[in-house]
Amino acid sequence: MHTMSVIPLTSNCTYSCRTWADDVPQSGAFVPPEMFSSHQIYTGSILQPTDALSSNTYTDSFDEELPLLEELGINFDHIWQKTLTVLNPLKPADGSIMNETDLTGPMVFCLALGATLLLAGKVHFGYVYGMSTVGCLGIYALLNLMSTAGVSCGCVASVLGYCLLPMVILSSCAIFFSLQGIPGTLLAMIFIGWCSLSASKIFTSALAMEGQQLLIAYPCALLYGLFALLTLF
Repeated sequence: MHTMSVIPLTSNCTYSCRTWADDVPQSGAFVPPEMFSSHQIYTGSILQPTDALSSNTYTDSFDEELPLLEELGINFDHIWQKTLTVLNPLKPADGSIMNETDLTGPMVFCLALGATLLLAGKVHFGYVYGMSTVGCLGIYALLNLMSTAGVSCGCVASVLGYCLLPMVILSSCAIFFSLQGIPGTLLAMIFIGWCSLSASKIFTSALAMEGQQLLIAYPCALLYGLFALLTLF
């Protein structure tokens, strides 16, 4: 007969009978960080991420965007201030505002001048835009020769276009009564002086050309005199 051998299991039983509480570290004992990383539970959701930093960054970047009109270079506050500066030739001009390539107001005033001439029975849209282009190029070349700082063509077109507003008023008067004769000529000369005085004042303040306003006003008066001739005849 074969005899069965008994293997002592004292050491194995002692190891296997350890409870789960024995693996839990006691308070004050050193615990490696690997033990906590294995027992962490994910509480987020796939559709609702817990990290709100990306959404806040997106919201902040969207709030910091400029309005559409400002991105296009249209500032109604500056347009209003430039218009008031032209309407009041004795008001000091703000050089920081005037030294801008804002063409919104000049385009509106050129269209208004052509529209008022059309209401008076004169179709002169081509003359208005043609003389405006040639006049801007001439004044641009003259100012670059006279000033040390220099000026851009867009700034010259902006100033000359805003100062065309008194000519729009003169052409509006031609709708209701004729300007041919001595009274109409005197009225046209007053408006020419108004336009040239406003333009020379703005150029002087924007380009720091003190003492040269009369030299700038003379070519501006020649340019606005052409628009006055369109209105009179």
